[in-house]
Amino acid sequence: AAAGRGWSCYMRPITLLSDMDFSQSNLFGYIEDLQELTIIERPVRRSLKTPEEIERLTVDEELSDIERAVYLLSSGQDLQGTSVVANLPVLMRQNPAETLRRVLPKIREVLHVAGVEMQLTAAVSFLTVLQEESVSIHTYSHSFLHIILQNLEHRDTGVSNAWLETLLAVIEALPKETIRHEILNPLVSKAQLSQTLQSRLVSCKIMGKLANKFEAHIIKREIIPLVKSLCQDVEHEVRTCICRQLEHIAQGIGTELTKTVVLPELVELARDEGSSVRLAAFETLVNLLDMFDADDRSQTVLPLVKSFCEKSFKADESILVSLSFHLGKLCNGLYGIFTPEQHLRFLEFYKKLSTLGLQQENGHNDNQLQLQTLEQEKKYISVRKNCAYNFPAMIVFVDPKNFHLELYSIFFCLCHDPEVPVRYTMAISFYEVAKLLNSGVYTIHKELVTLLQDESLEVLDALVGHLPEILELMTNGGENSGSEGKLLSIPDLIPALTTAEQRAATSLKWRTHEKLLQKYACLPHIISSDQIYYRFLHRMLTIILTNNVLPVQKAAARTLCVYLRYNRKQEQRHEVIQKLIEQLGQGKSYWNRLRFLDTCEFIMELFSKSFFCKYFFLPVLELTHDPVANVR
Repeated sequence: AAAGRGWSCYMRPITLLSDMDFSQSNLFGYIEDLQELTIIERPVRRSLKTPEEIERLTVDEELSDIERAVYLLSSGQDLQGTSVVANLPVLMRQNPAETLRRVLPKIREVLHVAGVEMQLTAAVSFLTVLQEESVSIHTYSHSFLHIILQNLEHRDTGVSNAWLETLLAVIEALPKETIRHEILNPLVSKAQLSQTLQSRLVSCKIMGKLANKFEAHIIKREIIPLVKSLCQDVEHEVRTCICRQLEHIAQGIGTELTKTVVLPELVELARDEGSSVRLAAFETLVNLLDMFDADDRSQTVLPLVKSFCEKSFKADESILVSLSFHLGKLCNGLYGIFTPEQHLRFLEFYKKLSTLGLQQENGHNDNQLQLQTLEQEKKYISVRKNCAYNFPAMIVFVDPKNFHLELYSIFFCLCHDPEVPVRYTMAISFYEVAKLLNSGVYTIHKELVTLLQDESLEVLDALVGHLPEILELMTNGGENSGSEGKLLSIPDLIPALTTAEQRAATSLKWRTHEKLLQKYACLPHIISSDQIYYRFLHRMLTIILTNNVLPVQKAAARTLCVYLRYNRKQEQRHEVIQKLIEQLGQGKSYWNRLRFLDTCEFIMELFSKSFFCKYFFLPVLELTHDPVANVR
């Protein structure tokens, strides 16, 4: 009956034999039922191995690890061969000489016809052998380097990249002579236009790595001609790739050669017809800003940057996200050469980016903005997020004393942005902004309250990370003395803090709630003892009694003990101690009695021994007779 129920979803019920009707129509019905049974059983039969297959997969148990590896590589299946390749680092640790003599040549043979999985496994294993230093670098280069170089131009891009990563790691450890003969000399032919696209891309990445391995004069003589050739390559992928390596090459050849060799190439690539090439040139220029002197920055870099800014809204939107990300670094890197007019122009450009996509622009672009695609929306969100990331840098750019006049409106917009990633980034950078403003920190009190009350818990979590430091700056940043007077300038702070805690408590994100409770331990340094007593202390006790998450309860218990530590009113202290003993230590739930013991640990950490002995020692001793074993 049970079997019948299990199969009922696959077949019609089969009647008893005595009731069967062997008419033609019913007979076909029974045959269909039997065929369905066959279909059910067929996958089970197929999953089993035949005796012949088992025989082929069986390996003699008497074989040593080396012999078994050689056997599986010679006559085993692909999966077994891949397993041997994955185990190569272990074999190298156990018996390096025999592994190099017998196993590695077999791996070399198998890799000629191996599939993608084995190739990827081999690249990882070769890298592991290098990192574990199972053999000397001389032996490694003699035994492994040729295999790596042979598989570098594999037709599968993923495999080729895996071998390239291994080679780049090997280059770090190889001696110069080996690099010159085995890698640099063949590179000349592999970088030629007649070679495949993949070969030229690999050459670009290797050149970037080699630039830090040789003296400047060798790089100038042997690598720079290849770099110039690849910068003129017909494929935009190659020009993009070599452009991104120019940063490493510049660091290898020094400031003088960078000015005469790298900068002209970057200027030309910045005007390339391919948008990916222009983007790579722009980002490389920004990263090399420190290597250029004032003349280069004013005569070459600044005109290029201005050109990028002008085109980013019109012909070259592809660069907009990158431009917004690097704008802070650019503005401060070029600060010394800006005229007042240029300074203002870049500031206006930043302001425009900060509200991009939020409001329609005047003129003929209205229809275009109304028809924004989803991709455009994502791009604009990324731009505003980058502006939020760069906000501290822009405060330095305008000078903190000019913040309210120049940047406050943008700060307000970014803190109220409709998109969570933008507000999240502002919450992360809020502490940096507060530090930079110093005595002017009072201007951003309202935005702190706004972010504390944000509908997204991600934003709250980001803000809470530095909440104690932010609140301390808020109370001590001004010139007035006395915390009471300062707190009057943030009238909504305490309601915002309580609202934030309640929202975290009702969410499923208990880690955010735990983190928030831990950070609230700073409040005795920020607000008065009475405010803590009436608005926060009893709330902590409620959390210990009612919350179901242990880390949250412990965080509330410790913060409550901190509040108790700074409370100087004896009546309030005694009331809290009495509640802890009655509701936790003598509570009906064993869970509450366990939390009482946790709280006592925090009491011992924060108070003197005499305080603990006076109020908590006897209630703790009573729990040695608790009816629940866990408590005892």
